[in-house]
Amino acid sequence: MKAQTKETQAVMTPDSSIQALKDGNKRFMDNTQVSRDLLDQVSDTSTGQYPFATVLSCIDSRVSSELIFDQGIGDIFSVRIAGNFVNQDILGSMEFACKLAGTKVIVVLGHTACGAVKGACDHARLGNLTALINKIEPAVDAVKEPTDESLRNSKNIEFVNNVAVKNVEMTIENIRKQSPVLADMERDEDIKIVGGMYDISNGKVTFF
Repeated sequence: MKAQTKETQAVMTPDSSIQALKDGNKRFMDNTQVSRDLLDQVSDTSTGQYPFATVLSCIDSRVSSELIFDQGIGDIFSVRIAGNFVNQDILGSMEFACKLAGTKVIVVLGHTACGAVKGACDHARLGNLTALINKIEPAVDAVKEPTDESLRNSKNIEFVNNVAVKNVEMTIENIRKQSPVLADMERDEDIKIVGGMYDISNGKVTFF
């Protein structure tokens, strides 16, 4: 498969971009990935890049966006930070990706059994990690069940995964609130901002 070009990027819509990611994840799960000459794609993209999607995901080593969505060089912008939240620098990167480089969709991708979310559930404190954990803790507070404090920690994997979903939802809200550029693009239907969860046990991405 050839790399994305200005022409192929131009004909993609937010909906078709989401579908391309869904199709890629299905290929990944079915072990029927597209055959790519990556060095050929290096050559194809040496004079420019035309990605169709921007994916914000966790740094978790099991959650590589290019792999789980079966994409090649030049297909997606991949933003990675533990806990897949946004700050000013990430928002600026997303604005570049969408407004200047032409991507049609932003995906905020959480995953099951997320270590950063577990840390937030346990209110972990360790060096610079403390500031990172603090940014995820609002999602912990936003998940109201269970009310029993003894069940609101990393040992309760259902609670952890519910917090991970809530964290994705709150991150999307923060993108819209903190980036007028992206909010306007979404309002004008130039892009879509969506969430997803990756299941580390079977490789499936569920969009929402």
